[in-house]
Amino acid sequence: MALLLLSLLGLLLAWEGGQALVPPSELKQMSAAGSKYIDTEVENAINGVKQMKTLMDKTSKDHQAILHTLEETKRRKEEAVQLAREKEQQLAAKQEVCNETMLALWEECKPCLKHTCMRFYSRTCHSGSGLVGRQLEEFLNRSSPFSIWVNGERIDSLLERDQRQERQFEDLEERFGLLEDGVDDIFQDSTQVYGRMYPFFRAPFGGFREAFRPPIQHVRLPPRSERLSRELHPFFHHPHHGFHRLFQPFFEMTQRMLEEAQGGWEHALGGFASESRNFSDERMVCREIRRNSAGCLRMRDECEKCREILSVDCWQTDPAQSQLREQLEDALRLAERFTRRYDDLLRAFQAEMLNTTSLLDQLNRQFGWVSRLANLTQGTDGYLQVTTVLSKAPNLEDPSAPPDTQVTVQLFDSEPLSLTVPGDISWDDPRFMEMVAEQALQHYKQNAIE
Repeated sequence: MALLLLSLLGLLLAWEGGQALVPPSELKQMSAAGSKYIDTEVENAINGVKQMKTLMDKTSKDHQAILHTLEETKRRKEEAVQLAREKEQQLAAKQEVCNETMLALWEECKPCLKHTCMRFYSRTCHSGSGLVGRQLEEFLNRSSPFSIWVNGERIDSLLERDQRQERQFEDLEERFGLLEDGVDDIFQDSTQVYGRMYPFFRAPFGGFREAFRPPIQHVRLPPRSERLSRELHPFFHHPHHGFHRLFQPFFEMTQRMLEEAQGGWEHALGGFASESRNFSDERMVCREIRRNSAGCLRMRDECEKCREILSVDCWQTDPAQSQLREQLEDALRLAERFTRRYDDLLRAFQAEMLNTTSLLDQLNRQFGWVSRLANLTQGTDGYLQVTTVLSKAPNLEDPSAPPDTQVTVQLFDSEPLSLTVPGDISWDDPRFMEMVAEQALQHYKQNAIE
């Protein structure tokens, strides 16, 4: 009765704009025909969401394999760093054997090292020269030539990169968790729509939900902080905004960080005496010098007396030192190799996630709209209701052409929508309601993903 009154009201309000073509008794049949088309599209969309879930489940399995490889690489990296630190401590206990020779060279090395580092910093970096100079002076005064002799800054660099890798990994895991939750939310909402359309297939009769939920065990870290959750909070409520943007900015940022970490010092110092230098590399060096004065030890090759410290050989008085130093170098090379391997794994996983989220976004734009119907109750008259069908005024430019038809419909829970069908398609033509339903659904999809 309410639908009939609504139809009559629509006819009365719209009568002045054109001629009513369809009596109210026929509107129900047209609504049924349009709803049949919508039902088919809803079912197709549910199958599309199942494709999203299948893709996400495969990605989750791949993710578990990558986690295992990352864990193994991290373990071997940490073992190599620990071995390097042990060899460094053993060498430190023996340094007094060559102490007199090294100390003499160190006193001549320090002024050159400070001058070289500060000249580089003042020419390259924008601010903080006074503070950096004081910090460097204090660092050199409390340091010994041993730190140069054993390449001590290499261990410091490894420890810093380990902290950076840990932060990247935690951020990546948190974003991956948001991705899994977003796809799962869309899938679960779609199962509710399916359950209402086909209640017979609910569990235990081969339930839709259970049929597409493989037994995957997920390794999930607890949130490291609330920062990332706040940053991506809108994603929880609007997953249609895009999965790809979860990883794109993060990928670009970490790409820059990895490029700086791998060879940033070498590129910047390699151009120390040249006119053209890489700005991003130099910016990274400036940050490291401000954060850690030990970074200036990397400039030891610019000073002759510092280079001589590296060539001091104590094996004649203590052959064990030569063996310890070789073992230290081997451990450092191994730790650096596993550090690079870990970076490569993180980068490869991020690249894979960019590809995966791009595919998920395509599927989501095409099919994700169906999840919005989860809380919608389908009436007995179907999803699509036709309220008025009017013949528009003739086209003054071509009076002989049949006038277009204006149709007012309501799809799902959206506001009434006016659509236009070309005049050469009669309202009783099967193509008429198919075109109306298609236009209405396209409009609904656009609103769903905005």
